[in-house]
Amino acid sequence: MPKVKTNSSAKKRFKLTGTGKIARKNAFKSHILTKKSTKRKRNLTQTSLVSNADMGNVKRMLAIGK
Repeated sequence: MPKVKTNSSAKKRFKLTGTGKIARKNAFKSHILTKKSTKRKRNLTQTSLVSNADMGNVKRMLAIGK
């Protein structure tokens, strides 16, 4: 049985937490920042968790649980 390859773009974008959840960065923080409030930009800096609906796809890309 061959090894399962990890998706290269996914391993750069997602991190596994200690409890087994998957952390991600928030979108909308790369450009056109002048019209966004300081509070909004500050909150976008923090990491979020991947939703349960997307968890299966992300785990498949990261080859977790295979």
